[in-house]
Amino acid sequence: MADYGTLKILLVEDNQHMRSIVTAILKGSGIRDVREAKDGAEAFDVLKQYPADIALVDFNMFPIDGVEFTRMLRKSSDSSNPYLPVVMITGHSERSRVVEARDAGVNEFVVKPLTARALLSRLDAVVMRPRPFIRCQTYFGPDRRRKGDGSYAGPYRRATDGML
Repeated sequence: MADYGTLKILLVEDNQHMRSIVTAILKGSGIRDVREAKDGAEAFDVLKQYPADIALVDFNMFPIDGVEFTRMLRKSSDSSNPYLPVVMITGHSERSRVVEARDAGVNEFVVKPLTARALLSRLDAVVMRPRPFIRCQTYFGPDRRRKGDGSYAGPYRRATDGML
């Protein structure tokens, strides 16, 4: 893992105990600048004054959950940084939840119970191996493909891509 001491992290989690655990992991790995928010609405406001490098976001919060926060971040006209990497942290590992988060524009996904290794691995992924962002009619966010197709040489992947 690289030296991430200068990273600015926004931690969005409604559970104080979980915020303490994640903050301890981050500080233990050298990350000192961590801001906290209790839900997606507060996080969206915090980002207007705090230029975070990465957002760590819980899936299940009220009134605005992690998925809706990510949608707002990616699509809202008053978003301070639609390209901000988002790592979803959740106890809900069902395929439908992972797909929902991915389709909202989440970069990475970590399942609770959280380990330092899993969290730092996801931070490594967004910092050291960032995926390009894709914009189309129905999606804006990191490329959902994790593997490149080396045999493809054309500009479009689908017959309908040229119609945009």
